[in-house]
Amino acid sequence: MRIERYIIAEVLKPFLAVLGILLALFGCFTVARYLAAAVTETLGTALMLRLVLLKLLIATEVLVPVALYFSAVMGLGRMHRDQEMVALRAAGVGPGTVIRSILLLGVPVAVLVAWLSISARPWAYAESYLLDASARTEFSPEHVQGGKFLGSESSGRVLYTQFKDPDSAEMREVFLFRRGDLASTLVSARRAEHRENRTTGTAQLHLRDGQLYRLRQGSGPDRVTTFSDLVFNLTQPDAAVGYKRKAAATGVLLNSGLPAEIAEWQWRLSRPLATLLLVLAAIPLSHAAPRQGRHERIVIAAMVFAVYYNLSGLAQTWVEQGIVGALPGVWWLHGLMAVAVIWILRGGNAALRGRAA
Repeated sequence: MRIERYIIAEVLKPFLAVLGILLALFGCFTVARYLAAAVTETLGTALMLRLVLLKLLIATEVLVPVALYFSAVMGLGRMHRDQEMVALRAAGVGPGTVIRSILLLGVPVAVLVAWLSISARPWAYAESYLLDASARTEFSPEHVQGGKFLGSESSGRVLYTQFKDPDSAEMREVFLFRRGDLASTLVSARRAEHRENRTTGTAQLHLRDGQLYRLRQGSGPDRVTTFSDLVFNLTQPDAAVGYKRKAAATGVLLNSGLPAEIAEWQWRLSRPLATLLLVLAAIPLSHAAPRQGRHERIVIAAMVFAVYYNLSGLAQTWVEQGIVGALPGVWWLHGLMAVAVIWILRGGNAALRGRAA
């Protein structure tokens, strides 16, 4: 059992490091994308961070198996490179011990991936869809900052103020644009305040001392109006999210006969199996010839993963489009992968051991 613990530790240490790096990179990429889309100004920092965490939770379903796979290749590869595997074999430790050690780590990780794929990922998708819809449709002067534009592409509105009083929230030198089907409205005002209609609860922008320009899309005269007081209703577009199969509960998908939903639940249920197959495939991939560098081994492992992952997506697409039925569904690919892994582990280990020695 001490040998198993040692092998597990050699894989677990890089696993935690690789997973942390992947999560950090994905998190930074997501934050940068949302900052570029000005999501912070529409949702606020707290809700944007929540959206980033939801995206991280969704990505974890893929990042955890990837991290475990490459960590097994690196950890076992180091043991081969330092001749530790040769010493273990000389002490009577066979390939079965290595496989058992990898499974002792791989099975709990596969259970975690199953929970992520079947339960956590759909919930995170549902929450992120709601927040994404809010980011696209939310247009509130509460979020505007002095000297910055606040825009909403879906509502066709742009708001700018040169100065905003942090205490009274009064805005000065205000520019407002609203795109319409027949005409667009442009408002320039000296001052403005954001209020809420107590009767209807509708958000309103009270503008003072300015001009309103109504610009027609086609033929017809444009109109210019000077006003001392103007109330501009900011009725929010509907941010409701319809049915999304990625956010649907797995139990609902299991009772569906639609090809797209069959493909979705088969993808979810296949994730823990794919996790185990990948980490077992890492055992023979960690072997290296005497003059083979560590980077060459990682490149080969990356190619194997890329082929397997892309074929998984292709198998899911075939089920979605009805090219392949519910049986064999996506399972044919994992069946072939399982046969290949078992054959290599059982029949190819002797040759691999001889080459490594």
